[in-house]
Amino acid sequence: MLFYKVDDLKPGMRLGKPIYNKNGVLLYDRDTKLTMQAIYGIKNFGLMGLYILEPAEPLPPMTEDDINFERFQTMAVFSIKEDLQLIIAGKKDKGLDWLCSLVIKNYANLPRKITFIQNLRSKDDYIYKHSINVAILTAVIAGKMNLNPSRLNALVKAALLHDCGAVGTIPAMEEEEDQQLRAAARAKTLEILRSYGNMDDNVLRTIIHMQELYVNNGNGVSEAVQNNVEAAILFVADAYDRMTAMKSFEEPTSEVRALRMLLEEPERFEPRVVQALIQGINVLYPGVCVELSDHIQGLVILENKEDIFKPWVLSFRDNKIYDLSNPRTCGNLQLIDIMKTMDNRIKLDPDLLKQYSQSE
Repeated sequence: MLFYKVDDLKPGMRLGKPIYNKNGVLLYDRDTKLTMQAIYGIKNFGLMGLYILEPAEPLPPMTEDDINFERFQTMAVFSIKEDLQLIIAGKKDKGLDWLCSLVIKNYANLPRKITFIQNLRSKDDYIYKHSINVAILTAVIAGKMNLNPSRLNALVKAALLHDCGAVGTIPAMEEEEDQQLRAAARAKTLEILRSYGNMDDNVLRTIIHMQELYVNNGNGVSEAVQNNVEAAILFVADAYDRMTAMKSFEEPTSEVRALRMLLEEPERFEPRVVQALIQGINVLYPGVCVELSDHIQGLVILENKEDIFKPWVLSFRDNKIYDLSNPRTCGNLQLIDIMKTMDNRIKLDPDLLKQYSQSE
C-alpha cells in the first residue's frame, strides 16, 4: 500500500481505505477503482492524499470495529471543525453536547478493548483530528477508571475543547517544536473559553490544570491527581495521541514505544492513568507481528494481561513459541516493537494465528 498526494491520483488506482462524507455515509469503499469524476470529487474534500493499493496487492483485512472507528472519526472531525470555528468566532456551537455524548456512548465503559487507529493529518485538519482522538482516549481511560457520568461528560468536553486556541495559529510542522507558539495557543484557548457563554466551570478547570502540567513538564502530577484526576487523564491522552499521530513530516512513535515512554516517567504521567489506557486499547494482541531482540520477528499468539510487553510469541526464525514473561523459555529475548504496514496498520497473519492457537 502506497500513499499518493491528491494531485498524483490517476484513474484505475485502487483505494486502500474507505472515504466517508461528513454524515458517515460511505462514498468510496476500499478496493474501488478511481475514475476521473471520483478524483475531481476527492480533490474537493480537502484531503492531503490517499492510500492506494499496489496493482497485485490483495485487500488487507479490516474488522467491523475498525471500519466503524474510521467512519466515526471522519464524521466527528467534520462536526468538531464546525463547532470549534463557531466557538472561536464567539457564536453558539451546533452540536458539541451531541458529539460529547456520542463519544461517551461509543467508547466509555466498553467491555472490550478498542483498536485505536491513527489517520494521516494535514496542516489544515491536524487540530480537529487531534481533538477527536484525545476525546476518544479520555473516554476510554475514564471508563476504565469508573468516573461518574457527570465528571466523564465534563472531561470529554474538555478534551474536545482543550486545544481550540491552536486552530489556524500553529502550522502542523511547528506544532510540537515551537514552545512560544504552544504557550500562545494555550493562552488563546483560555481566552476563547472564558469569553464563551455558559462554559462549564469543571471543563475550564480541567483544561487549566492540564495546561499547568504541560508548563511544569508534568511535575506535580500526583498533586494534580488528588485535586483533578481529569487533568491527569487529559494530559496522558493528549501526549499519547501526539506521539502516535501520523504526520506528513515525520514518522509516528509506535504504540509500544509511546506506552513505554509514558510508563518510564511516572513523575510526569500518572501510572494509574497510563494503566487504564493500556487496559482500554489493543496493542499487543493475537495476530500482531512484532520485532524481538537479536533481529527476530514473530507473531503474538497470546496476550499477557499482566504485562502487555511480554506476550507469547511464535518466532518466525525457528518456529518456536516463547513466553516472554518466563526467562526459562525466552532467555534474554525481549520485545522491541510492532511491525507496521504503510498506512500504520499492524501486520496480521490470521491464518498462521489460527493454526497455532488450535495447536495450543
